[in-house]
Amino acid sequence: MARGVAMGADVRERVVALVLAGSSMRAAAREVGVPASSVRPWVVAAVDRPFAPGARGGLVEPLGPPRVKQGRFLDGEDRAVIQAGLAQGLSLAAVGRLVGRDRSVVSREVARNRGPDGVYRSGWAQRAAAARRARPKTPKLVANPALAAQVTGWLDQGWSPGLVAKVLARDHGDDQTWQVSHETIYQALYVQARGGLRKDLARRLPTGRTARKHRATTRPRGNAAALAGALTISQRPPTVADRAVPGHWEGDLIVGAGHRSAIGTLVERTTRFVVLLHLPAHNAEAVAKAMICQMSDLPAHLRRSVTWDRGWEMASWKHIQLQLRAPVYFADPHSPWQRGTNENTNRLLRFWFPKGTDLSVWTPEQIRHVQDTLNARPRPTLGLRTPAQALNDYLTSNDATTA
Repeated sequence: MARGVAMGADVRERVVALVLAGSSMRAAAREVGVPASSVRPWVVAAVDRPFAPGARGGLVEPLGPPRVKQGRFLDGEDRAVIQAGLAQGLSLAAVGRLVGRDRSVVSREVARNRGPDGVYRSGWAQRAAAARRARPKTPKLVANPALAAQVTGWLDQGWSPGLVAKVLARDHGDDQTWQVSHETIYQALYVQARGGLRKDLARRLPTGRTARKHRATTRPRGNAAALAGALTISQRPPTVADRAVPGHWEGDLIVGAGHRSAIGTLVERTTRFVVLLHLPAHNAEAVAKAMICQMSDLPAHLRRSVTWDRGWEMASWKHIQLQLRAPVYFADPHSPWQRGTNENTNRLLRFWFPKGTDLSVWTPEQIRHVQDTLNARPRPTLGLRTPAQALNDYLTSNDATTA
């Protein structure tokens, strides 16, 4: 290289990397084609510490101790260490230890950021990574209007972003252009700069929220006197908890504005099949009558137990237990997570029955339509089968066994 010609950062970086890899400064200068007198200041500035020549003229302990992982992304120093490690013939695992990352991170980095000649150089890699992270990028749901329309249609039906992502992955496993993560959907809903979905869809989510927040604790209702002597959830047999056998139900009320109206909800723990109770009134007598009417149509082996919240609406639990010939258990006070299947189901049902609305306007036919719609929705916990399919599979297999 002719004297007086400016030498770029990539040239200095390559020289420093060669010295860090164990090359002498004179040999590094010769290989890159720069004056030997220029090399020492570059190396001193790069390592920022005194150094002594090694056995071959390079640095003593050229790579130093392993780096502590700094942030999410690899930086220029990480990439310089990776280049030096590869030049010394170290394994990907060994290089990963030097930069404080897993070997898979190093493997992906080298595969993505090789130069045009197939050689990994830290300067090239740094520029290539920066170009990929450049903003703005076109959001996936903006770039693919057909995908956005499909996502919008499912969200309009009350599907969660997680369910949408799972069904897309199942149906388009070999086509990444038709897959989108739940996080991308949430970003499109909550950060409109990410775009691609209608602004009002955030209110169509089961939570009804337009921004993320910590889940608040719901204070359950209680009526200790009415539930005296009732079975508690700790007395349920282990077969209920492990969901091995269908027929165990969890229930509660979805309450409307001012606690003046309600709809009863029952969900079978194994199949997630939902039964909704139309309640013109939601006192104990009305709840017991509706539950007995709805559940009496089920086969006996699908009426093994019911677990309910400790609410006053279950004051007639003894009558329910006698008529259904199934024990009724009650969750502990202030412990809604003990009926997690029912709590999750009620959250999904809020898509149709928003908080603060009058639920008495819903007719039995309309409530049955909502019930059938939810039972026809794919559920990730069922391997994307629907609750109706899961229940039918169980009934079919049970009939074949008893035939």
